[in-house]
Amino acid sequence: MVILTLAGPALLVPVARAAAHKDRSSLPITIKSNELAADNKGKTAIFTGKVVAKQGDITIYADRLTINYGDKKNDVEKIEADGNVRIVQENRIGTASHAVYESKQGRITLTGNPKITQGSDTMSGNSITYFIDDDRSEVSSGAGRPVEVLIHPTGKKGNAGTR
Repeated sequence: MVILTLAGPALLVPVARAAAHKDRSSLPITIKSNELAADNKGKTAIFTGKVVAKQGDITIYADRLTINYGDKKNDVEKIEADGNVRIVQENRIGTASHAVYESKQGRITLTGNPKITQGSDTMSGNSITYFIDDDRSEVSSGAGRPVEVLIHPTGKKGNAGTR
């Protein structure tokens, strides 16, 4: 098992609550995996096999995690997760076959059958993109897959269809 701790950007933040947004960029990232291949000249680190990456309250599970470094020490430009991707934060779970976090653009993109679950609510489509700094998300359709959202209203009791 390989364990590496890095300082770098967060991978998932709350979409619905701006007040809950936390700056995780200064928090260390702990990564556990079966193998690590690091390329200092190519500025990449590739973790494979049962990858678990944790930063603050965010945990990412994947078969493979690729970190692309910037020019400055510990500057992470992009993180890609592949295969059985699951991103967990509080009661939110994002799943996909591929996820990309682009720190300079402040966004996370989930593709490959992406789905977000928060409590009993779900959201799916062809691609789901989170804009971290703007606290918003976009879900796109494509490849014959529509955008689908299931929201369970709260606050009212009883059957809304009866009077």
